[in-house]
Amino acid sequence: MIFADPIPAEMSSGSFYNETHAPFYLSPDKLESDYASVRFERELRLFRKFCKSGNVLDVGCSTGAFLFQLQNRFPETYDALGTDISQPALEYAKSRGVKIVNESFLDFDFGEKRFDAITFWAVMEHLANPKEFLARAALLLKSGGHCVVLVPNMKSLAVRILGAKYRYIYPEHLNYFAPRTLEKFSQTESSLQIVASGSMHFNPIVIWQDWRGRGEFVPDEQRAALLKRTTAAKKNPLLKPLKWIYKGVEKSLSVLNLADNLFVVLRKK
Repeated sequence: MIFADPIPAEMSSGSFYNETHAPFYLSPDKLESDYASVRFERELRLFRKFCKSGNVLDVGCSTGAFLFQLQNRFPETYDALGTDISQPALEYAKSRGVKIVNESFLDFDFGEKRFDAITFWAVMEHLANPKEFLARAALLLKSGGHCVVLVPNMKSLAVRILGAKYRYIYPEHLNYFAPRTLEKFSQTESSLQIVASGSMHFNPIVIWQDWRGRGEFVPDEQRAALLKRTTAAKKNPLLKPLKWIYKGVEKSLSVLNLADNLFVVLRKK
């Protein structure tokens, strides 16, 4: 596994997410996209294969968009809870009706409560101590419960084409996973068994922009604006023929583990 060394102090302390990065997560473009009906379609399909109902904990829930979608699409099916270290993001999640924990996942006392599913959507790459988070998740899962982890793919087509010019190789990512290293990481917790793995998501616009940008830093405003545009494209019925082509390309990349993100689903023995 590739990891940052040394780790910037503001990353390990969490102050980056509370202060510096909060405007990005709370920007109108980012929130509009995250709360759009087409957002988290792939994540929800994957999640629902393994957890049809029950207690759910989303670690690193940010503004709560995944849990919002889960609760609104499947009302009275899940008892959902989110936790994060970014207080501004948590306050927004709370304002949207998402139940939150105002404390670190590692420090909060959940008492006797156990979960049917615990999710880490694009979280492990931000952590200085990902093994501790996986171990705590294993402890909090019910027997037969599932842990879902999604991380950027360091063997993706985008990384193979762009190398260090890829916009998601940047300071706030402390760990970088390839298919084999994600598998080995998952096996560090003996009480968890891998039941599914693969890759998902593909954004050709990012590849095009980063190729032209020659490795220059992509500002948060530009990233949020692109997310808004791609979300609008997903919702546009006139682009349906292009969507079928896109889905075919993404499916092919997923089969080859070349899509932008890797996922693994772990079941507690």
